[in-house]
Amino acid sequence: MKKMTQQSKSKVGRLTKSTQSKAKNSVSASDLSSYLAKYLNVAKIKDYCPNGLQVQGKPIIKTIVSGVTASMALIEEAIAIKADAILVHHGWFWKNDDARIVGQLHNRLKLLMDHDINLFAYHLPLDVHPELGNNAQLAKVMGWKPLSGVKQGLIEDPLILDGLIWQGRTDASQKTLGQLARSMASRLGRDPLVIGDLKKPIQTIAWCTGGAQGYINQAISMKVDAYISGEVSEQTFHAARESGVAYIAAGHHATERYGIAALGGHVAKQFGLKHHFVDIFNPI
Repeated sequence: MKKMTQQSKSKVGRLTKSTQSKAKNSVSASDLSSYLAKYLNVAKIKDYCPNGLQVQGKPIIKTIVSGVTASMALIEEAIAIKADAILVHHGWFWKNDDARIVGQLHNRLKLLMDHDINLFAYHLPLDVHPELGNNAQLAKVMGWKPLSGVKQGLIEDPLILDGLIWQGRTDASQKTLGQLARSMASRLGRDPLVIGDLKKPIQTIAWCTGGAQGYINQAISMKVDAYISGEVSEQTFHAARESGVAYIAAGHHATERYGIAALGGHVAKQFGLKHHFVDIFNPI
């Protein structure tokens, strides 16, 4: 077992970057909610948080900010940009959370409501979307080729567990585990943790962004050469080593930047809104 442990050169803190589309129009919060519910097939996907409009704000939206997590830092950036809505992958009100509005949640919610900003959140519906989803966008960034003939990300697809695990082939430059890991470090800007022989030939892979290390046994059953996700657990090491399937933990945040940015860009184009993707640095 070899692993790449060099820390990212980026400082831990609030680092942001933005993209913008020219404003031509506006959309009501209710219309945007309805559009995204249909576009992301929200009603058919079981989740452990509410998907859609989580906090009501201004009725008319002209400027949106997208980001991975509805953190205080993202809210502050949205206020500075004078956004009318925030669009995130990780929102609030998770199953088994404390239902009281106290502490951290109180502070975030108060700031958001004081500035009348809408909060939209899409968790699993964004993960599984076949075009703008996290798995689809990570494949695009990495140059991976999903299995031909497979409608990736769809719930009814028998080859993908609940639409969450994708399967395919690596880019031609990623022929070994070491090359794959170095390519991910270069393209994602974060050194991954790698379990396996860096000289191991890699052709077929499975991947699921974020905290999906628990799906490693499903990936093993696919008989792939490597499984890629965002995080790692103690038992992941043993499963990978004993099965011979290499494992790469490339970062929860690092693997899930791209879906929400793509969704924000799509919404901006659809309704002619201003859009800023704000990347709040997170080393996890």
